[in-house]
Amino acid sequence: MIRIRQLALPFPHRPDYAASAFIPAPSNEAALAWLDRAAEWPGLRLALWGEPGCGKTHLLHRWAARTGAAWFDGAALRGLPPAPSGPVALDDADLVADEEALLHLLNAAQQAGHPLLMAAPEAPARWPVRLPDLASRLRAITAARIGPPDDALLRRLLTRLLAERKLAVPEPVQAWILLRLPRSAAAIREAAALLDRAAWEAKRDVTRRLAEQCLEPLIVHGDEISGSEGPAAVEAPPLL
Repeated sequence: MIRIRQLALPFPHRPDYAASAFIPAPSNEAALAWLDRAAEWPGLRLALWGEPGCGKTHLLHRWAARTGAAWFDGAALRGLPPAPSGPVALDDADLVADEEALLHLLNAAQQAGHPLLMAAPEAPARWPVRLPDLASRLRAITAARIGPPDDALLRRLLTRLLAERKLAVPEPVQAWILLRLPRSAAAIREAAALLDRAAWEAKRDVTRRLAEQCLEPLIVHGDEISGSEGPAAVEAPPLL
């Protein structure tokens, strides 16, 4: 599996999590359908999972904004969170170090009758946890996968990210970039960040030569084989 490193850029970029900025595609069609039918989630719980940059957090923001859900970040979840008074959104759910806190949140939301939506790179059934009660609950959570992006989605994503950063990149240069990057949303996001920094440092527009120079660390020169997917997850069936 190709892993994209995260850059420390001299200027921050705030992602646009507005509902209108999300790009629907066949790879996220099933997840979108499940978000509109929380009452049908088994146990009122659903997990979105997929490769980095595929749109999990964006969909989580979209759902939270529509439902008024309380927002939790997995890496910051500690102790006993307050009893939820409505829907719950948990991002980076696999990064929760305090397993008791996660178990409490799952139980409290279910007992109060509130839906809980979480997002992570892997389905909950595959998370390495120690508490038996938590492991059994995670195995039962229905997981909606956001699949690998197709060429059309990658092209639209690159165009949108360049526009967010106010980068004017000619279409032939964009086409050249797309032909040479790994076929992943994370690679497209990393490329936009690299182009942004290179254009800022060079104080000029993005050309093919500039793109070739700054994107060299990302350009694919050979095939890589991904490893095992691990334990089976309770996959979300397609909605009719």
